[in-house]
Amino acid sequence: METTGSQLSLTVKRGDEVLGYVVIDSTIGGRSCGGLRMVPDVDEAEIDGLARAMTLKFGFLGLPQGGAKAGVRGDPEAPLEVRRQRLADFGRAVAPLLRHHIYAPFSDMGTDNTDIRYMLEAAGVHVKHRELRGMDSGYYTALSVLAGIRKGARHIGLDLSRASVAIEGFGKVGGSLGGLLAAAQIRVVAVSTSRGALYNPRGLDMSQISVLSTKMGSRFIEAYKDAEHIERASLLELPVDVLCPCARHNSIHEGNASRIAAKLISPGANNPITSEAERMLEERSVLCLPYCVSNCGGALGGTMEFAMHSKEFITAFIDQHLGVRIARLLEESARLKTPPRELAEREARERFVATQQAAEHPTLTGRLMEIGLECHRRGWVPGGIIRQLSLSYFEKRAGG
Repeated sequence: METTGSQLSLTVKRGDEVLGYVVIDSTIGGRSCGGLRMVPDVDEAEIDGLARAMTLKFGFLGLPQGGAKAGVRGDPEAPLEVRRQRLADFGRAVAPLLRHHIYAPFSDMGTDNTDIRYMLEAAGVHVKHRELRGMDSGYYTALSVLAGIRKGARHIGLDLSRASVAIEGFGKVGGSLGGLLAAAQIRVVAVSTSRGALYNPRGLDMSQISVLSTKMGSRFIEAYKDAEHIERASLLELPVDVLCPCARHNSIHEGNASRIAAKLISPGANNPITSEAERMLEERSVLCLPYCVSNCGGALGGTMEFAMHSKEFITAFIDQHLGVRIARLLEESARLKTPPRELAEREARERFVATQQAAEHPTLTGRLMEIGLECHRRGWVPGGIIRQLSLSYFEKRAGG
């Protein structure tokens, strides 16, 4: 275990076998939270970058959470009992972090909240009544990606009714995004999974793909017929207007950045573009939205869901409030001639530090809020009360 300042980086082993990793990038009140993913080849560098991304997202949104992330090495499409055993072994190995709420996990790539609940219970953690109830994190993330597409397109003068979109990674986020784009009558021409990619410049049938994806997982790529089957990496270089990387980190790098044809990139993944690749794209006037902005909808929506707001209300809230902030960010970026990511990360860090300092010196109102939240977690307070009390809080925080 390596510790640097407030960061903790833990390699989790069973004998000589690496089960996975936990990285705590920051804490507020001694606590942190972030998704736990299951992928076969996850490594410490990936989890480290993802934990830092959570700090930035919480900071951008002004939410009082420290940033963390965990990854379990395993096949997300393995039989349920195999996956659950893997998660249980991992949970028991990091039980002290879980029991003391130093790290609070939620679902991520390859896991859902029932998986997380199972892992916590295997580690001896009592899951409270209203914890881990939400199931729409990928949908809320897709909403903020769509808000980024709309505001980014307006900023560069792109007509979305004529535009084409490619989605790298048709999982929880990418799949939800495909449905949202279809509903908005925006043409999706390419999607990918770990099994390959599909491309049809006339557009893909998102309804059919959604049904196939539900039935077959990532293998739907092999079953869909009305498209050209291409290599997964080739999707990034297609002649499209909008590119949405919703898969793993660093998929856009120095080796392929010069071949990216899109005019606008709105990420659903964390850290999908390396710093050097982003510089290369900006030199070609490709608008790259900051990932901590375009994919923060999951963090915001999950928190609002916990506060008992409806899916319909959260959908409208993300579209309105995050859309305004994205437009303002792009205007400021153009005025100052500063990359959007630089401005967004600066704001996120400043807000995070302010939130962290406020937590260290809580007011009476803050203490009462924490007591109220704990009662809410245990189901002791009617949801309607929390919903009403939290509305102005979210408006102030998400509105920046």
